[in-house]
Amino acid sequence: MKIGLWITCLVDLMRPRIGFATLNLVRATGHSIEIPEQQTCCGQPGFNSGDTSAGRAMAMQFLKHFESFDAVVLASGSCAAMIRHDYPRLFANQPEYQVRFQELGQRTFELSEFLLRHPFDLPPTTQRFSGRLTYHDSCSGLRTLGIRSGPRQLLQRIPGVEIVEMPDREVCCGFGGAFSVKLGDIATRMAENKCRSILATGVDAVVGGDLGCLLTIEGRLRREGHSLPVWHWAEVLAGTVT
Repeated sequence: MKIGLWITCLVDLMRPRIGFATLNLVRATGHSIEIPEQQTCCGQPGFNSGDTSAGRAMAMQFLKHFESFDAVVLASGSCAAMIRHDYPRLFANQPEYQVRFQELGQRTFELSEFLLRHPFDLPPTTQRFSGRLTYHDSCSGLRTLGIRSGPRQLLQRIPGVEIVEMPDREVCCGFGGAFSVKLGDIATRMAENKCRSILATGVDAVVGGDLGCLLTIEGRLRREGHSLPVWHWAEVLAGTVT
């Protein structure tokens, strides 16, 4: 298979090491990988704010650069949900494009979905994490794609890792994209509640599958004086955390 790797703009700008971890994990499946340099944003921020024209423009960019691949893989439930579910909706009045987006959406996988379908060995590393983790379920991946057990199953392949579930693990962290900007006070309280749930577990680190959520959680923890590591689960699985 020829795999197209979608990095996501947030990973590219804020936490590139997640992209490298994703690359190493997909490479471990033995498939051919390409990373189109022209990729930009999936268009979700504009789309969620009501700018459908921007959403369509970004969708067409995605189609142009990724339609030729056998599969598209990305380490973000929210971007994968945008591609699989919202792109076809944006072209409801253009059936030809809608079908093309539906077909490409069926070949687009959040990273855990892809890895569970394709055998791989854990990449060799001297930085393999061992300890107790708690997992935050991000809203889009959980509610739109049904991603719940997959990342946990993959993490449990690592010797010495124990997953401790936090109270209210499926409750939003308060990020919600534009929500956290428009309703900052509510978003802050939600982030505080999430951090309390995380800290109550007494774990060594918290992981999740969407960088927006992880930045929100990490930011709130640091403001409250906590140094608990916050990682994307792909970083732990790839052995790139220290």
